[in-house]
Amino acid sequence: MKHTRLAAVLGTAALATAGLGAAAAIAACGSAAPAPAASASASQAPAGASPPSGSAYSFYRSMMGGLYSGSSGMMGGTPSRGWMMGVSGYRWMTGGPAGPAWMRGRALPGFMMGTARDPGAVMGALFANAPGPRVSPAQAARLGGQVPAGAVASRARHTITFSGPAARFTVLASPPGGRDETFRIAGLTNPAIVVPAGTRVSIDVINADPDTAHGLVVTARGAPSSWMPMMTARPAFTGAALWFLGNPTSAGMHAGTVTFTASTPGTYRYLCPVPGHAQKGMTGTFIVS
Repeated sequence: MKHTRLAAVLGTAALATAGLGAAAAIAACGSAAPAPAASASASQAPAGASPPSGSAYSFYRSMMGGLYSGSSGMMGGTPSRGWMMGVSGYRWMTGGPAGPAWMRGRALPGFMMGTARDPGAVMGALFANAPGPRVSPAQAARLGGQVPAGAVASRARHTITFSGPAARFTVLASPPGGRDETFRIAGLTNPAIVVPAGTRVSIDVINADPDTAHGLVVTARGAPSSWMPMMTARPAFTGAALWFLGNPTSAGMHAGTVTFTASTPGTYRYLCPVPGHAQKGMTGTFIVS
């Protein structure tokens, strides 16, 4: 499947889930990249805005309802489990214009974690059946190995360089046959991506990991230095964040699109924002020349 076909799949899914308007609905939780013809993500709506609707929010409420019982307090200072069922909890969980609090080092609510210790594993399982676009393992493998149109890939320099006004490429998270907790782009592991200033960038992200959530954020900070670095309170560019994708299922691998304009020259990082993943190696350099 070529990039144009994946883009069409993602765009179709966006229209089918117009309640959110995000390219991958809740499967791409907190994505700040609306599809071209869709409205802004409801997870980014200002306080007091109309509640989100559609299949993504319905899935969230159904999933949380399966976990919810009673109204006792939760870990992390959240006042009640019932709060998580509503719009505020939905927006907190899916990120809005900034990273959710749990991705910046705070614990997930205790009733969601159970006996688990890994928030990425918990989120991957909880959102495995979320609505949104999917690709098959074979399609994902092809896309993760393709050199993007208009780019030059250098294995010697470990770079992928674009020269035109637009750049689109696929990022495969924790691909089969590769080192765990890494990204594969054009057959390379965590390569440096180079684009000219002003480039309109679209990144198709696919979660190929069978047992944990993954996402992608372009951030202005340096390399991660702790287990919970969460350098993603503010992405480097508006729209440069897709907070997480659920685990693959028999329906396919979750996919989502990050779209932004690389407006300011500089050296940035792309990374997986799920706690611990960037430190383990899910990070690379993003250069705006």
